[in-house]
Amino acid sequence: MSSDAFAVEHGLDPEKMPRHVAIIMDGNGRWAKKRMLNRVRGHEQGADVVREVVRTCRRLGISVLTLFAFSTENWGRPKAEVGALMHLLRRFLASEEAEMIRTNIRFNTIGQDEMLPREVREAVNLVKDRTCGNDGMTLNLALSYGAREEITRMARQIAEAAAAGRLSPDAVTDAAVEERLYTRGMPDPDILIRTSGEMRISNFLLWQIAYAELFFPPTLWPDFSAAELMGILKAYQRRDRRFGRVN
Repeated sequence: MSSDAFAVEHGLDPEKMPRHVAIIMDGNGRWAKKRMLNRVRGHEQGADVVREVVRTCRRLGISVLTLFAFSTENWGRPKAEVGALMHLLRRFLASEEAEMIRTNIRFNTIGQDEMLPREVREAVNLVKDRTCGNDGMTLNLALSYGAREEITRMARQIAEAAAAGRLSPDAVTDAAVEERLYTRGMPDPDILIRTSGEMRISNFLLWQIAYAELFFPPTLWPDFSAAELMGILKAYQRRDRRFGRVN
């Protein structure tokens, strides 16, 4: 079934589909706590939801899906939890690589890869290399990511180029900024979803979400579903996106 037919079957207008969906996957720990389980169990359940959401976005023909998986601030969590998250990431990549290749998904990361443990970097780079030729959808995992760090990094690169005489002040445009962000070459998110009912952006894609439509469903991430994603997409298609102009 084509992506257009799949969208129509689920009550969506193929002409109004977002190009880029970004998600802050929040609530794994609270989901586990409510069930008197270890927090890691919540992350494991959350990984199952990631699979469902990735498959749904791919079937709908969405070009880019960006998932906030691990922030720069998350390094401050207990070492045991961080270690479990890194192990879960490696396991996820190993289990999903074949499907990403089969369904034409390019795997990518945004953030400070150099901060990841060596074995995680190797696993990440392996899947990046094996999927680099795919062009059906880009799956971005934001790993060791923080938007302030990204913007600071961009500003440093521009300052270095200006100091070296490679860039004049007049050439510092939006395009020059975007070329130095982790998301260079990608469309900005049309939709930002944060699950669990928390209404914060939490240092995620601060430049890129300037005109994104925001959704804050109360659902904890491990309880999120393809059906709820479809509902958000329908709500998105009913919104009037003016980008500061008047229709």
